[in-house]
Amino acid sequence: MDRLSTGVPVMIHLETHIKQDQDVSDYRLDVDGQLVQMGRTLYLRYLEPNKETGEQTPVTMKFTPEGEVHLTRNAEAELRLHFVSGKRVTARYNTPYGIMPIETVTPYLETSFKERPFSGNVKIDYLLYANEDLVGNYKIRLQFTA
Repeated sequence: MDRLSTGVPVMIHLETHIKQDQDVSDYRLDVDGQLVQMGRTLYLRYLEPNKETGEQTPVTMKFTPEGEVHLTRNAEAELRLHFVSGKRVTARYNTPYGIMPIETVTPYLETSFKERPFSGNVKIDYLLYANEDLVGNYKIRLQFTA
């Protein structure tokens, strides 16, 4: 699609399931975003609203031709996660107090994209570790349609 090089508006539906210790929470978001293709890599960008502060956090998901996914959240603390199916990957959490090394283990990762209408479906199950301790178990389900 030629339009992808300049950016295409998309509708995004995101569901996140989080389990930390005995706490379980679910998060849902429907938001407008933009999809851009650079070479063979796709970038999905959107603003994540914070209902408590009214601020919006820029989020970017990068989809590589190799099937890897990079997630970046640029808030007061910058979070950069890297998901590779079946692998343990070092990432970083840049807080106002310094950089905290973290790791993701991704037992399940699936991305699929369709041409007409251009749409995508992303499923990521991952474990998040900090200092070798399990922080939580996460499931991301994201769909977008141009």
